Amino acid sequence: MTPDVWTAPLAAAPLDAVVEVPGSKSLTNRYLVLAALAHGPGRLRGALGSRDTLLMADALTALGARVTRTGTDWVVDPIDGGSDPEAGPARDDIRVECGLAGTVMRFLPPVAALAGRPVHFDGDAQARVRPMGPVLTALRELGVRVEDDGRGTLPFTVTGGDQVTGGHVDVDASGSSQFVSGLLLAAARLPLGLTVRHTGPTLPSLPHIEMTVAVLRAAGVHVDDSRPDIWQVLPGPVAARDVRVEPDLSNAAPFLCAALVAGGTVRVPGWPASTTQPGALLPDLLTAMGGRTSLDGDVLSVSGTGAVHGIDVDLRAAGEIAPTIAALATLADSPTRLRGIGHIRGHETDRLVALATEITRLGGQAEQTADGLVITPRPLHGATVQTYHDHRMATAGALIGLRVPGVQVIDVATTAKTLPDFVGMWSSMLTGGTESGR
Repeated sequence: MTPDVWTAPLAAAPLDAVVEVPGSKSLTNRYLVLAALAHGPGRLRGALGSRDTLLMADALTALGARVTRTGTDWVVDPIDGGSDPEAGPARDDIRVECGLAGTVMRFLPPVAALAGRPVHFDGDAQARVRPMGPVLTALRELGVRVEDDGRGTLPFTVTGGDQVTGGHVDVDASGSSQFVSGLLLAAARLPLGLTVRHTGPTLPSLPHIEMTVAVLRAAGVHVDDSRPDIWQVLPGPVAARDVRVEPDLSNAAPFLCAALVAGGTVRVPGWPASTTQPGALLPDLLTAMGGRTSLDGDVLSVSGTGAVHGIDVDLRAAGEIAPTIAALATLADSPTRLRGIGHIRGHETDRLVALATEITRLGGQAEQTADGLVITPRPLHGATVQTYHDHRMATAGALIGLRVPGVQVIDVATTAKTLPDFVGMWSSMLTGGTESGR
């Protein structure tokens, strides 16, 4: 089956739009895991209903939880009441479908180790090349049986038992902060708790680990992160909570960047005054690239004139917004260097290769470095942009298409991974509507 081709619409006039961005995928999936491990039922308000979060809900259901969804209001009954860390669903054949969701494939193996019976993990073809070795090695060191034929990728089977008590473990999280977060989320349910030490040369996306620590503490879990690259989680109950999910700030990026490309103003309500989301870097980044930003209450406004300036920036802490910033940089009046993002080679696709390939296809110039990209603006032309089943590549194509006629995006529906109605929201932004993705 040939994926659909979507022609990215041009911006015919400066923008004047309000875009309500749906809940954060990162927070929704962390809250879901903790709710499944809690001592009683919990509730998520404003939860994101996307492919990644639905995969997480289904996976936790396979492990014995129950997720009841009423719109964006989700109630979670924990795995066997959260009382027995070795209990699980009644059947023996537990299977977890990860799709292409890094949070599912990396957060849930430690949870599966609590089940005391084999749990088989698999996912999309692209997921089978995403690195999993560090978390699987860490689980083996904790006494978990892991069968992966030595590949260090999906598919694999995890089997826990009485021997899995916690303690100390080293992990190289240079490839993904999710390796640390996955171990921390399940750590309080281990009889001895868990101390995790990062041993690699770099640690990307540190805000995502800080996010994990914050949600654990809010659930009553004691976490000591006072030493660099070491996290100690004490054993204890996980509190059942009623929480509201923040808007996904990274998903706001293409809409806010659109104001710089097309001119005019885009407003995103619900912007938190303080947050652990990496997307919090966007106001400063967009100001440096030629925009004007302001926060009025909880409404972030970004205005532009159509002029975009190149920047030199380390995005180690926010690699997930790198494709959007790279797309914006193709329309700048000077070169851009994005540093510290070598780890995004292991995201939904090798994003450095994908970005360099598709920018070149559109007539631009993008050169890979050891840890990022150098983008030199060139006159662009229309072309058919491949997305590689990567939602960020699809939104990057849409952003360039605001100014460049004839940009066609293959499989724009892949945006449903984190943004279920991207096309509708994008179209409404261009017509000056108020569009809600909630």
